[in-house]
Amino acid sequence: MQVLIVHCHPEPRSFNAALTNIAVETLEGLGHRVEVADLYAEGFDPVERPTHFRARRDGNYFAPLDEQRHAVESGGLPEDVQGEIARLERADLVILQFPLWWHAQPAMLKGWFDRVFVYGGLYSGSRRYDRGVLRGKRVLCSVTTGSPAPAFSRDGRGGDIATLMWPIHCSLYYVGLEVLPPQLSYGIQGGGLSYQSEARFREQLEADKARWANRLQALDQEEPLAFSGWNDWDDDGVLKPEHPARWRP
Repeated sequence: MQVLIVHCHPEPRSFNAALTNIAVETLEGLGHRVEVADLYAEGFDPVERPTHFRARRDGNYFAPLDEQRHAVESGGLPEDVQGEIARLERADLVILQFPLWWHAQPAMLKGWFDRVFVYGGLYSGSRRYDRGVLRGKRVLCSVTTGSPAPAFSRDGRGGDIATLMWPIHCSLYYVGLEVLPPQLSYGIQGGGLSYQSEARFREQLEADKARWANRLQALDQEEPLAFSGWNDWDDDGVLKPEHPARWRP
């Protein structure tokens, strides 16, 4: 199996980096091929901008999606984007490793979504969701949070973690990826800070590492999260009345 780890954290000694290293070691130990896209270390530019496109479709007005589609059709995608797409095309499994910042993925990773999931290439109006270009490939988000687990419960002050992860998971499903349940490591503070004693914190870190390594060894047995698909929606993109998940007052 070919695995792509998209690593998004600016500190190479961070817990996120440790989780990436464990994933590489574990997966390679199982005989898989692993490629790491370290967005900060590689200096990925997360901002979509006119200067990325050498031969513009419209030099007077910058419409990002139109320029992306034109670049795909004319073979003019930026080299860094081409490289990231090639990594995705090689991969059977994609792991996104990142901290939860401001209730979402870091801006660097969001920008990776913006630039790499190109319109006309990795999706179009008819090639989305369960008809997406990347269907058949799986993806897993490994996420660290600052607050402890209870804060991300349904009634927690941080917000329900499933709700917070939904926009990210939906974007991944949008391009056809099969989304596995996230790997969540709670209460990971930067700079040595923690909501618990240092000893307890270190104990938790080791437990999180072991839990991650154990899960990686059995990923092929996991079922992806359930999403609705084209056959479930009416012409307005709403669940059909007979669908069992349709909300009813």
